[in-house]
Amino acid sequence: MDKITTANYNYPVVSSLYIVATPIGNMEDISLRALRILREVDLIAAEDTRTTRRLLNVYNIRTAMTSYCEDSNKHTGLNYLLSFLGEHDVALVSEAGMPGISDPGYEFIVAAIEQGNSIVPVPGASAPIAALVASGLPTDQFIYLGFLPRSYGARRRLLFSIARERRTIVAFESPHRIEKALQDIEEVLGDRRISICRELTKVHEEVFRGTVSCARAYFSLPRGEFTLVIEGCFESEGQVTEEVESVLRELFRRGISARDAIASVCLLGNVSKKKLYQTWLNFKEGE
Repeated sequence: MDKITTANYNYPVVSSLYIVATPIGNMEDISLRALRILREVDLIAAEDTRTTRRLLNVYNIRTAMTSYCEDSNKHTGLNYLLSFLGEHDVALVSEAGMPGISDPGYEFIVAAIEQGNSIVPVPGASAPIAALVASGLPTDQFIYLGFLPRSYGARRRLLFSIARERRTIVAFESPHRIEKALQDIEEVLGDRRISICRELTKVHEEVFRGTVSCARAYFSLPRGEFTLVIEGCFESEGQVTEEVESVLRELFRRGISARDAIASVCLLGNVSKKKLYQTWLNFKEGE
């Protein structure tokens, strides 16, 4: 069985928790290593036992299984799993994809680390990565938001907070909120490029590429699971306006350090710190 040596401070490594990625749709998207581990562990902790049972039946795996996310016995279930993990190896699987990413498995992973267990990731299918590479948008840097907030106010606050984010943005959304989310995205972030992946790796897989406004018109009767890949901010670099220069000059007059003044003023507009620093030097030369 695979092992990872970890520094667990005062805790001895008792046994291993395997974080096993499972298919996000197509049952063939599982690694040989994942299948071997699912057969060899003493217990499989599943987010949804019904979904996992279908996978296990396809590959004739008979390992014992339990649920780790039933709300009615969440803490009891977690305590049981930690106790079992004290003497046995356990595989953690989510409903789809990599456990711990936007699912309740994260809590189990943290608790297992604190208990001193060896944590062994077994990578595989991941909806955010699959959507990103299929989007045609920049992949060198990106941020992942998980599911967008359900409420109108919280969703718009989040979007305003990333309005000037230059990295590609990846997020999940449900079919009954996708239309409202796209409306908020267009109003807050602008009509920028977007890729929307629906039902990835499943029979009705679809990848839309276009602008946000076109996406709103296209998804009039949305169904399935959605992964959004949104273009980062594409504003050109702004200039030092009279307003920005006036605020910077006032901070200079008050004796604020160049570093702190520039950090504050750059929030007023899309102006590089280099340009602001040159303006600051001009103030010093004029003394």
